Amino acid sequence: MTRTDFQQLADVRIDEAGVLLAAGKWDGAYYLAGYAVECALKACIARLTKAEDFPDKERANKAWTHKINELVLLAELKVLLDSELAANPALKENWTTVKDWTEASRYQRQPKDDAESLHAAITDPTNGVLPWIQRHW
Repeated sequence: MTRTDFQQLADVRIDEAGVLLAAGKWDGAYYLAGYAVECALKACIARLTKAEDFPDKERANKAWTHKINELVLLAELKVLLDSELAANPALKENWTTVKDWTEASRYQRQPKDDAESLHAAITDPTNGVLPWIQRHW
């Protein structure tokens, strides 16, 4: 997959999450909203890949994770994120909502409030997690 593929998937997944929210399908909305963040971070990781470089096997294997915090590290965004979280309480609140998302949520029921909160934390145009990541992908 390419960086562009991951960027497009991030956009598609968050759009799908919005459709599911509107239809009252909280479980799927929650799950797909989190995947949008995962795909966006993987686009950032892809940005660091240089054409014709032989990939570092350990780094490449680590990138197959679904763990948001690990992907932030692999995308080399941790220092920047920490700095911006310290300076922006609204972004920090949104990050706190998003950072513990897990792909295991596909096996869990999600209440309406949790699905709506996650989606809002990801998509807020000013302090949302996805717009922040998009500035770095």
